[in-house]
Amino acid sequence: MRGKLPYTLRWSQRKTGCLVCSCYTDFVLKNVTITLPEEVALWARKRAAEENTSVSRLLGSILEAQMRRSDEYWEANRQWQEIPLMDLDAEQRLTRERAHARR
Repeated sequence: MRGKLPYTLRWSQRKTGCLVCSCYTDFVLKNVTITLPEEVALWARKRAAEENTSVSRLLGSILEAQMRRSDEYWEANRQWQEIPLMDLDAEQRLTRERAHARR
């Protein structure tokens, strides 16, 4: 991928004084367009540069951290961890030879 970034950021000025950033990537499931006040967009660009990352990744990590702090996430995680594991007995497994034997 030398010479070509895996994403494209497009900034445009709105009449409201806000900047709009659209991010198009090859490696995420969803693209999101957000509207930010100009000073917030400036802060995000500055912070991303300080962390040697893109604005898109910076915002993604901020949103992911917020998601992980949410009660709903932890409740779903707790429920998932309570799902009983299958009771498997290693003594009842087939041997390699028996598993691959031709019938």
